[in-house]
Amino acid sequence: MEDVRIHREAPIGGKERKGLALTTCPECGSTNLVVDYERGEILCGDCGFVLSSSIMSRAPEWRAFTPQEQRERTRVGLPTSYSIHDKGLSTVISNIYRDASGRKLPLKTRIKMLRLRRWQIRSKVHSSRSRNLSRAMNEIDRLSSQLNVPPQLQEMAALVYRKALEKDLVRGRSIAAIAAASLYAICRQTGTPRTLKEIAEVSMVSRKEIARCYRLLLKKLDITMPIDDPTKCVPKIASKLSVGEKCQQMAIEILKKAREARVSTGKHPMGLAATALYMACKVTGERRTQREIADAAEVTEVTIRNRYNDLKAFLPS
Repeated sequence: MEDVRIHREAPIGGKERKGLALTTCPECGSTNLVVDYERGEILCGDCGFVLSSSIMSRAPEWRAFTPQEQRERTRVGLPTSYSIHDKGLSTVISNIYRDASGRKLPLKTRIKMLRLRRWQIRSKVHSSRSRNLSRAMNEIDRLSSQLNVPPQLQEMAALVYRKALEKDLVRGRSIAAIAAASLYAICRQTGTPRTLKEIAEVSMVSRKEIARCYRLLLKKLDITMPIDDPTKCVPKIASKLSVGEKCQQMAIEILKKAREARVSTGKHPMGLAATALYMACKVTGERRTQREIADAAEVTEVTIRNRYNDLKAFLPS
């Protein structure tokens, strides 16, 4: 039930009763009118007289339970996105030359639409900044799809690239390298297990170039990185080896005890996770060789043997 005071200047529905607009109660003369959108009624808040029982609800068809949710839903069209070079605010003319009924357009109309589409594309990327953003956003989108990165991280990586472009960090450097470094920085910051080697394999630039741009972004944009957590790497390795849940939980417990004892400080997180998983496999009876686990974690067998001496004290008794 929502209380709404109806003013004489804005009658509801344009209807009148006995020469008066629906602004006052005909029974008691009160102006305290209440609009019930659930029942479609206008009634007097003092005497309860129903003035109208067939009003149309002008409220939106969605519901919002928080102010933030209401702000997000009160919009028209697609939401703005940093992963699109123009943030999704421009109009797109498609290359499907059919009308609303599915019939092909005449040749003259198709030529006209082709010309409009060409000029529309030129107008969107008329400046060097727009062309730069267009290429970079396409590269981030390509990397994200090949690495199965969530859309939220893609948005954050696009925002990092835009900040780098504003500080003129892209000048003289590869657009693909800065885009890959932005995505890697967000993966590191959010704890998403995507290594530099994996990003370099799907990128068009070398690992060395991505690492150089990554260090530049950290320095110039004041991005702080959390300490790597090797427990987040365990499910990634276990999924490649089809290891059971019990074995994964034991490996995580080993890593937690090693972190409490400060044994894992300064060690490669993927190597620690692979070693803990190897130790858990030996305890639970799941037969996995050091070579298999090393290949799945993309580390060497020597790394697993060296980390084994550090972690064997934390094996469950």
